[in-house]
Amino acid sequence: MTTFRQWHDDDMKFHNETRLYFCQCSARHTISLFELQRLTTDTAVEDYRQRGMSWEVLAEHNIAILVSRLAFRFHKMPRANDLITINTWEEKPQPLQLMRTYEITDSETGSLLITGHSAWILVDLKTRRIMRTKDFTMRPESTLSLPHDCMEPGKIIMPEQCQPLGERPIWYSDIDGNGHMNNARYGAFVLDCLPPEYQQKEFTDFRINYSKEAAQGGMLKLAGNFDDNAHKITIVGRQDAATCFESELYYK
Repeated sequence: MTTFRQWHDDDMKFHNETRLYFCQCSARHTISLFELQRLTTDTAVEDYRQRGMSWEVLAEHNIAILVSRLAFRFHKMPRANDLITINTWEEKPQPLQLMRTYEITDSETGSLLITGHSAWILVDLKTRRIMRTKDFTMRPESTLSLPHDCMEPGKIIMPEQCQPLGERPIWYSDIDGNGHMNNARYGAFVLDCLPPEYQQKEFTDFRINYSKEAAQGGMLKLAGNFDDNAHKITIVGRQDAATCFESELYYK
């Protein structure tokens, strides 16, 4: 019987062992973007929960912590039945964004599979305003500032010329406990709207910016730009006149 462990080390890095199951993988038997976003977000949430900051406790303090920007680099895509360890830790925050790093490794060999860097915002649940990170005093502020073997989760600039790629309704099952579409769902939307020939590309990097919450009952309109010279795909999702997300995929 395989036993999966979770633990914090002396540097307060959190480690979460798991198996990558068949249902968490794409048609190519590698981890799907949706599951990658879900697993890393859940691991970050569990890191906080084990440090006494569950979402319930945060809500009691009128705080919600939401993913703002995210970047991943794929060194070697995990496959179905692989044993993996999701490692995550907070780094030195910016004035308005908490910063968090991910490293996904092979649990048996320790080899690096995926690296990620993310930005999170603090929201006051009463006013819905963004809080300053220095006002988040429920834990010691991290002073780590390590090099990252991935792109930075910076602002994504959409090209002027984008072609329509379809529409996607926002259903009840897309909505999480925060009352809006769960951030991981966007990864599925991005891949689903691609033409088949681009869905088969071997991706090296993925970035996404979250701009506005997508609401249940609305229609998400998707558009994209395909730069074959730069091996880059840019996808935007809009609900009504508002941009909900911008994303980038890079491929070999």
